[in-house]
Amino acid sequence: MSQRAVFFDRDGVLDVDTGYISRPEEIRWIPGALDTLALLKRKGYLVFVVTNQSGIARGYFTVETMNHLHAFMEKEIEAAGGAIDHIYFCPHHPTKGVIPELTIRCSCRKPQPGLILQAFRDYDVDKEHSFLVGDRMSDVDAALGAGIPGFLFQEGNLCDFVKRILARQASARGI
Repeated sequence: MSQRAVFFDRDGVLDVDTGYISRPEEIRWIPGALDTLALLKRKGYLVFVVTNQSGIARGYFTVETMNHLHAFMEKEIEAAGGAIDHIYFCPHHPTKGVIPELTIRCSCRKPQPGLILQAFRDYDVDKEHSFLVGDRMSDVDAALGAGIPGFLFQEGNLCDFVKRILARQASARGI
C-alpha cells in the first residue's frame, strides 16, 4: 500500500545553512525541525531528505565524511522521536568540481528531479498525497518535475509551516 511522503531539502530547511557543513558540531537545527520529523513519524509519513552536496565534487569533504554527518543527524532525529527513511544526495557539480568523475551534468542535482524519482523507485510512495519542502526554487522545481507539489520555506518554525501544509491537504481531501 502506498504511503504519503514528505521530502525535505537539508541545508536551510532542516539545519541552518552555513555553507558546506561536514562535521556534527556544525549542525544547528532549524527551529521546529526535530518536532516536524517526530510529527510526521506519528502520522505515518515516509520522510526523505534530498540534498545537493557539491562539496564532495569540490573536494571539501568525502562521501564518508558526509555519511558520518548524516548518521549523527539521524541519531539526533531518532532521539527526538522522529525518523528519516532515506537520505538521497547528489555529489556532483557540473562545472566547479575538482574530482573529474563528479564534475558532470547529472539527473540527480536539483532542479533535476532524479533524487525524488529514485525514492519513488525505492519506496511505494503515494505521489498524490506527498510533497517537498525546500528553501530554493531549485528544490520546488525538482518537486514539480517529479509530479509532486513543492513548498518554499524561507524562515520561521518548520513545524508550524508543515502543519499548515498538512491542514491544507486535509481540507482539500475533505477530511
